[in-house]
Amino acid sequence: MRHWYETYERRLSVASLIGGFIFDSLTMQRVDNLWDNLWITFNIFLSAYCVIMLSRNKEREEGFWLPNILQFSFGALFGSIFVFYLRSSALSATWPFIALLLFALLINEFFQKRYTQLALRLSFLYFAIFSFSIFLMPIATKSLNDGVFVLSGLVSLAVLWVLLKLIVRFARESFIENRTHIWSFVTVIFVGINTLYFTNLIPPIPLSLKDSGIYHSVERDSRGNYVVGEEEMGWEKYLPFAIKIHLGSGEPLYAYTAVYSPGSLNTNIVHKWQYKDNKGEWQTSTEIPLFLAGGRVEGFRTFSHKYQFTPGDWRVSVETPRGQVISRINFKVLSSTGSSTLVYSVKK
Repeated sequence: MRHWYETYERRLSVASLIGGFIFDSLTMQRVDNLWDNLWITFNIFLSAYCVIMLSRNKEREEGFWLPNILQFSFGALFGSIFVFYLRSSALSATWPFIALLLFALLINEFFQKRYTQLALRLSFLYFAIFSFSIFLMPIATKSLNDGVFVLSGLVSLAVLWVLLKLIVRFARESFIENRTHIWSFVTVIFVGINTLYFTNLIPPIPLSLKDSGIYHSVERDSRGNYVVGEEEMGWEKYLPFAIKIHLGSGEPLYAYTAVYSPGSLNTNIVHKWQYKDNKGEWQTSTEIPLFLAGGRVEGFRTFSHKYQFTPGDWRVSVETPRGQVISRINFKVLSSTGSSTLVYSVKK
């Protein structure tokens, strides 16, 4: 059995990692769902247990179960975190952090046999703890601002401190051998995540876009639903980057968004109407602040409108007041002398 495991160890490890990732990708529901958060918490405890137990053995005779359980729990952790952050982001604005999540998985697998094994495993676990704390603290405090982010960092360090105490107690020798690498990696992760946040490269989790669109008209009916009117299009309506809107002189356009915010987390968002100038750079034409109420599963519905468009590339950037991008709606404005044929639909 040992010989068979040693022969297929890398494949089994990869399978455990991918299995945990796929499992959570398919099962995670909402960022504020109690059972989803308990599952993430369970995997953090399970990963911590495996890290400690694997570090106790000086000869590194890891056996079959512990390393594969650790890989599965890491896969489950990063799978759930990746899904939640992906739902809360516009990749064009926050791809560095999303790429970092995937990079962490690959590095964990590629360097799992290095002499700094404890430092690497602990670093990946701390990265997951910090990432989890970033969206757990706004849910717990019902607030979304810089102070809550700082609190999430302090909470992650407190959890790490407890974990290090346990490692010192049960695997003191291994900790002493790796403590320089541990502190170096943790420092890089802490500073890196803070840098990404304050440069608006981390998604504005726990907010997430449920629906959006650019329309010729948006009205609210007697039942509280929104009736939107858009141009009749063919296959191109399924390609967001190919949206073309024919607009007559003086006609308005409406940006409709449904943004999910958990529980009673009430906040604000901004619709930034932007156009691409002659240099190919995006310039803001109009900023419209909007209120966002939490708790509606389908997302809180709201809209803004704007007059006076020049033909060319436009977009509406849906952001938090501090500039974190929730989504971007891209479209091209074309001049028209006639009225467009509109198709109406209901947003419930």
